[in-house]
Order: sequence, then C-alpha cells, then structure tokens
Amino acid sequence: MKLPEGHQRVIPYLILQNAVAFFDFTKAVFDAEERYRGYQEDQRTLRHGEIRIGDATIMFGQSSENWGTENAGLYIYVEDADATFQKALDAGATVVMPVADQSYGRSGGVKDPFGNTWWITAV
Repeated sequence: MKLPEGHQRVIPYLILQNAVAFFDFTKAVFDAEERYRGYQEDQRTLRHGEIRIGDATIMFGQSSENWGTENAGLYIYVEDADATFQKALDAGATVVMPVADQSYGRSGGVKDPFGNTWWITAV
C-alpha cells in the first residue's frame, strides 16, 4: 500500500466549530504546518483542512447542519510540557489537568477552544 505523501495510516478527522481558527491555534501552540485548506463554494466555510505536527497529519472541517461537531482527545509528545501547556493556555485553552510529573513523563491536559482535549507530555 502506498500512502499519500505526509500521511500516516490512521489520521484523526475532526469536525469543528470555527475550523478556520483551528489552524491558528495549532500553529501557535504546536508549530503546526498548514498542509491544505479547501473552502466550500462560498469561499468562507472550510470544507477540508490538513495540518502536520511533526510526523503526524490531522484532518478537519467545519461543522454544519449536515455534519455535527466531532471532537477528539489527542495525545502529543513535546520537548517541554510546561512551555507548551502555557502556550495552549495563552491561545485560549483551559486546564483539564495541570502539568505534573507522572510515571510516564511530565504531562498535563488542556481543552482547546474547539472542544478537543490535548494531553501534552514530555518524556
């Protein structure tokens, strides 16, 4: 099987309210690379977007009457859990679990402004 360039075998697909702003959040907090942005005919509603964080792709689109919001819980490894956690808060996320030392690394959880939970962990 040959996968499209930049895609892994399983890709999270989120359907979000204010999907366009999700680009900005992931860029500010996780240094995400914008890979694709496709709009519906109105040129305002995001039909499909793709970002890349490290070696992982996340796909997403705008919720609507036909497509209800589908949020996710995402686990992400970072170099500095405390710094990334603070970036998330600065970008509008709220605390789910404060950063603390755990048996598996330094970890904490935030809920982003779009309803997704990010488990931020440094090992």
